[in-house]
Amino acid sequence: MVKAPLHVPFLVGLASVALFLGNVKAWASDEADHAARLALPLPANTDEGKSLYKANCFRCHGSNGFGDGDLGIPTLAGQRFRYLVLQLADFSDDRRDSTAMHRVIAHASLQRPQAWVDVATYLTELPLPRETQIGTGARTAQGRRIFREQCVACHGQDARGDDQDFIPSLRNQHYSYLVNQIVRIAEGHRHNVDKELVRFLQGFGGPDIDGVADYLSRLRGSGNPGPHSRQ
Repeated sequence: MVKAPLHVPFLVGLASVALFLGNVKAWASDEADHAARLALPLPANTDEGKSLYKANCFRCHGSNGFGDGDLGIPTLAGQRFRYLVLQLADFSDDRRDSTAMHRVIAHASLQRPQAWVDVATYLTELPLPRETQIGTGARTAQGRRIFREQCVACHGQDARGDDQDFIPSLRNQHYSYLVNQIVRIAEGHRHNVDKELVRFLQGFGGPDIDGVADYLSRLRGSGNPGPHSRQ
């Protein structure tokens, strides 16, 4: 496993190229939220999702959807279906900042809600990574304590998330990406997250960020009670 250095500030400038944490239900724009909700019931074509992913996404996120911790690119394999659909809708509606993702989502083939459903379904069915980038391990106990005390109400005891509220899984994710997204949310650069989450993360110091990200980066598998599913 690749270990990232413990210097959190250098990670702040990493490009935010895809998906991460937060209950986004309340702060998606009306247009994006409406589009995502209309898309959710559509029947999925996994083969089409695979084709769209290979044509538009694999260069950054890899053929297996594992991303790249050294570049701050997140794992998408096994992420929650509803969360993925809503994030694609948000990128399409400019509710998430990312020059790279805006270039990708601008392709005509990805502008359709049906495409969001197909790609999201394909990603949920990919095998989960056995390894992700982790931190130094110096503050994992601190991170575990913070997560257990402050985060389980939304993300669950095992950080597997909740499809009903568009809450992502935080398992099987790269340390650098987790750090970057915590910082970006706290700085107000994620426009599709709850304001309470922003205020909460603004209280984090460097050691808190490092600890929570390192703890989460070490969680493997789909979590209890079962694998991610389309709900």
